[in-house]
Parts: sequence; structure tokens; C-alpha cells
Amino acid sequence: MQFTGAKVALFLGSDLLVIQRDDRKDIPFPGHFDFPGGGREGSETPIECVRRETLEEVGLHLEEADFVWSRRYGQSRFFAAHRPPGNVNLIRFGDEGQGWCLMSPERYLENALAVPNFVIRLRDYLTEGGLSFGA
Repeated sequence: MQFTGAKVALFLGSDLLVIQRDDRKDIPFPGHFDFPGGGREGSETPIECVRRETLEEVGLHLEEADFVWSRRYGQSRFFAAHRPPGNVNLIRFGDEGQGWCLMSPERYLENALAVPNFVIRLRDYLTEGGLSFGA
């Protein structure tokens, strides 16, 4: 089964980098808190897709060594990656979404504006020992 896109729960230190989606009626979950990532282009692998999307959306270059967890969900791939907290100074927000912020994983899981599927996926990662990767 070919994949259609990929997302990443990107930790800068102990906090998640989240993007607030545009508030448009023609997109899923308008105004909600999203993770970097998006649709596949060409023959990209899942990791190539999420690395490109992260660069486009927030200007961060992710190395393969940053990725600590991955799971397929239907036709999409969900990753977890960790970068140092100082990478916040490297963020260059792209042209999709209303803005970005850092949020603790606990706050994301409780947030009414979190994308519901990503709450489940983040919880899967954290449950399977994600917190042991630390900051």
C-alpha cells in the first residue's frame, strides 16, 4: 500500500512544535493545532516527505538521526523526532497556517483544538516509551 502523506511530532527539548492551521472552511480541522508534515510529492519516501514538509512549514532541517519512532496509520506515516530546544531560534515560519508555538505533550493531549487523530498518535508514541528519549 502506497502512503499518501506523513506528519511528525517534533519535540524541541521537551515541548512539541505545533502549527495552528488556517481558519478556512475548505480544509480539515480549521484553526486546530497541527504537526509539521503533509502530502507526498512524486516518489518520496515517508521520511523524505516529512523532512521536506518540515523544512517548508517551519524552516527546520531534520536529520534521519532525529527520528526516534514511526508507525503507519492506514495510508499515512506518523513520526516522532527530537531536536535541541535551541532549534526554536532556527524556526522560519512558512506560508501555511496562522502561526506556531511550543506546547507540552500533556497540554496538546488535553487541548480541544488538537487534531483528534494526532492526539491518538502522540499518545501511542508516548505510551510506547517516547518520554524515555527525553529532551
